[in-house]
Amino acid sequence: MLKELKFLLIAAFVFLFFYFLPAEQRVIEGLKEAVYLTHEYAREHVIFCLLPALFIAGAISTFLSEASVMKYLGAQAPKVVSYSVASVSGTILAVCSCTVLPIFAGIYFRGAGIGPATTFLYSGPAINVLAIVLTGKILGIHIGMARAIGAIAGSIIVGLLMAYIFRKEEIKRLGEVEIPQTLKTIPFYQKVVLLSTLVGVLIFATWGAKEGLAGFIFSIKWYLVCFLAILIGIQVVFWFKVSAIYLILTGFFVVLTQLLLHEKEISFLVGLVGFSYALYKTKGDMEKWFQSTYLLGKQILPLLLAGVFVAGFFLGRPGHEAFIPSFYVNSLVGGNSLLANFFASVVGVLMYFATLTEVPIIQGLLGAGMGYGPALALLLTGPSVSLPSLLVLKSIWGVKKTLVYAVIVIFLGTISGYIFGMIYS
Repeated sequence: MLKELKFLLIAAFVFLFFYFLPAEQRVIEGLKEAVYLTHEYAREHVIFCLLPALFIAGAISTFLSEASVMKYLGAQAPKVVSYSVASVSGTILAVCSCTVLPIFAGIYFRGAGIGPATTFLYSGPAINVLAIVLTGKILGIHIGMARAIGAIAGSIIVGLLMAYIFRKEEIKRLGEVEIPQTLKTIPFYQKVVLLSTLVGVLIFATWGAKEGLAGFIFSIKWYLVCFLAILIGIQVVFWFKVSAIYLILTGFFVVLTQLLLHEKEISFLVGLVGFSYALYKTKGDMEKWFQSTYLLGKQILPLLLAGVFVAGFFLGRPGHEAFIPSFYVNSLVGGNSLLANFFASVVGVLMYFATLTEVPIIQGLLGAGMGYGPALALLLTGPSVSLPSLLVLKSIWGVKKTLVYAVIVIFLGTISGYIFGMIYS
């Protein structure tokens, strides 16, 4: 009876939603942009970026002992060490505010203090080398340097504030973390090599720069990804006793898929599915790795896509009109008033920026009259936080911590942008 009642309520809600949905142009444009942005995110960021990040997070959760996490990122670790490590750990990762979440969840649930974990969460998408170089080259060296300094300093401040505000909850949480005994059987060097190889796959699969040395790397990136994938296969076979038959069959189907379809996304996905099955069929730590990855994906993916859809409805893709007219956004971020910086920070926290897309977006806004202060505020908030990421954080942290985090980020973005605007002017 309860199932039928639930079905009737859902059916009634869907019917009433479409019945009362206004058929005005703004609503239609918002829905179109929501679909387009979700489609764009699914095609460009899930397979090559989010799924590898989930496997990295699952590996962290499985292989990284609580003792090692606590040593460098725990609440009792020296603050200079923990916050320094957390603030610069994202330099090699070209990730957005959403794809950094699985890695954050991995270290947070493994026992990292909320301060260092939040520092990594904030700085990871904002401080990667490609983003800083691109910012300096396109928007000017002054904004590039301000972004680098602001992202590192801001991430540490955010982390320290979160650690102070929630210090009592942290004592209780960290006291409940248990150390699985199986982790002690895995040599440390094997964990480091495997995690480094997984990070390498994420870096090269998402490599986008096409000029100079970076352009050469771009031209051979899929050879590098294949090499690293084979290396991972060798590692899990010899170190963790995964059946070589499963991985050989996976490699065969990956090659066959690429030859038939010429779609790297599909081939990559076939490889991930085959690799997942091989892990699932191997008892012990490999099965736990698969389960950790699956549970993180189950928790994060639905909320993430829902958040992208909502962000697309209200704000749309860069350069496209959605429910909220872009004219209002542009008119509110001119000059360098506190209100302009505050509004830019709020928009940055709500709007979704794909990896490295914030630079051309802000370049266009600067051309439309945006002030340099609000531009920096948007650079410091947009890549690090978004409505989709906040929805996921709510499932990890709860409403209170998520709201406090968003308010701190908005406040820091506002003040940083205002100070930079005064200095630059």
